Amino acid sequence: MKYFFYTIGILMMSLGIALTIESGFGASPFDALLVGLANQIGLTVGSWEIIIALIMVGGNSLLSKTRPEFKGLLTAFIAGLGIDLWLYVLQAFTQPEMWLSRLLFLGLGLLIVGAGIACYLQTQVAPIPMDRLMLLIRDKSGMGILLSRTLIQLFFLLMAFLFHGPIGIGTLLTVCLGGAILQFFMPYAAKLIPARKSSSSFQ
Repeated sequence: MKYFFYTIGILMMSLGIALTIESGFGASPFDALLVGLANQIGLTVGSWEIIIALIMVGGNSLLSKTRPEFKGLLTAFIAGLGIDLWLYVLQAFTQPEMWLSRLLFLGLGLLIVGAGIACYLQTQVAPIPMDRLMLLIRDKSGMGILLSRTLIQLFFLLMAFLFHGPIGIGTLLTVCLGGAILQFFMPYAAKLIPARKSSSSFQ
């Protein structure tokens, strides 16, 4: 059952990401970086998800002083495919033009991303490298999920700016509300998905 929720969570997350990108109001800092890299260098948004995940696996290994957690690449791989798939579907069947519909895309995207991350993280199958970094920062510094995630988002915001990613009001809302939305959904995910006891589980 946990693998079912794991897959559903990643698909939800990737759908939310695609919705925020298509809203035109600006994507999250990390996703804005992916779009910027895709536009400036080439490849797809999902491809850059996988490439950066590979880099972060190495960085997380150095930070935690453990072997590289390559299973996290599975999550990044599925997420990358999901982002490209959802972007293709959304671009083929719907293009929000009015500001109200674009705002709806953004709002739904933020909520679905938070719910999806909470769902797949609760299964403790294979956190995506960025979320593993969030857990490492929390465990090593004693920070809460909200502050840990916000600090990471600010770093990727700078990188997205350097690569001319789509930064806008949606980006600001993600930085300000993303961690809070995730923290809101975590208790519900915990009730829905019983988790194994682990040092990396959310409190």
